[in-house]
Order: sequence, then C-alpha cells, then structure tokens
Amino acid sequence: MRKLMMKMSMSVDGFVAGPDGKNDWIFKSSDETSRAWSVAQSMDAGLIIMGRKSFESMAPYWPTATGPFAAPMNEIPKGVFTQKGFKGLDPVPTITEEQTRAAASWAGARVFNGDLAEEIRNLKAEPGKPISAIGGAGFMRNLIATGLIDEYHLITHPVMLGEGLSIFTGVPQLDLKLVDVKAFPGGIVAHTYHV
Repeated sequence: MRKLMMKMSMSVDGFVAGPDGKNDWIFKSSDETSRAWSVAQSMDAGLIIMGRKSFESMAPYWPTATGPFAAPMNEIPKGVFTQKGFKGLDPVPTITEEQTRAAASWAGARVFNGDLAEEIRNLKAEPGKPISAIGGAGFMRNLIATGLIDEYHLITHPVMLGEGLSIFTGVPQLDLKLVDVKAFPGGIVAHTYHV
C-alpha cells in the first residue's frame, strides 16, 4: 500500500491563501535551499492529486514553464478530483517537443468524481510511489476529513495574512507526530508530521 502525503504552504497564522484565493506571497520567501527541498519532495511522488479548480489553474501554466518545479509538475502523472464535473482541458499552445509531452501529461490526468474516501483508498491500494496531494483549500479540507493522509508536509512562510482560506476549519481533531523540521534562509520552515 502506498502512502498519501499532503504538501501545503501556509502563512504563520494558518491560511493557505488570502480571502481572494491569491497566494503570491508564497514566492517572496522562497530561496534556493527551500526550492531544492520542495522539488526533492515532489520528485518522490508517483502521482500528484489536486482539486478541479487548482488543476484548471495549473494545467495551462506548467507545460511552458521553466525552473526547478517544471520537471516534477510535468513528468509525474496527475489526478484531478471533482464534485462538479470536469470538461477537460483546452489545448495548450506548445512550441517544443518537451512542451508537447508536458501538455499531454496534464491532458492525460485521471479524473476522480466518486466518493473521495473510496477513491483515495483505491489509489492507496495501487502499487507505486507515494501520492502527493497539493491543493486547493476545499479539496484539502475534504481530504483531511477522510483521515486517510499518512504524512503532512506543512510549509510555513514568514507572513501573516490576517484572514483567508484555511484547510483546517471544521476538520476533526487529529493527533500528529512531528518527525522533521527544516528551517530555510528565506524564513520558510517545513514541518513533517506522521499520523
């Protein structure tokens, strides 16, 4: 059985995005060391899963992106979870063969629209490397509520938002064990917890 890892960036006051859904503050404190750690965490996954809204915002961006996160985001298979249906993706204009492969990776994402807990149990029962859940806020809240996450990677950024979207509102109490803490030069602190 493969494990399910949740990876989420948040503000010091526990928000994953501002009230308008923006999270551009994530990049302000990022540094080379924190990016290398995050890329290494991403490369360990055999499947990246996310909610429909996150998928639809990321899919047009990543095939033509460059930088350290482009490889894992374009090469690792993806899954999109939806309760409101999914019409598929509009074609992404590509220039190079690599961009065409990346666009095909996003277009070939598996779509899950059944019971979330059942779909996750089925995915965990498949052979392969770990599953990495990366967003959005509503999807993460629902995923946490299933009790099926094995490992939490909570990346705290040195910013307070005052208000915004939380992934922990309304979820049941869950006792976690801190297994690793990494502090980075830009002020980011990554906490890894096991259930």
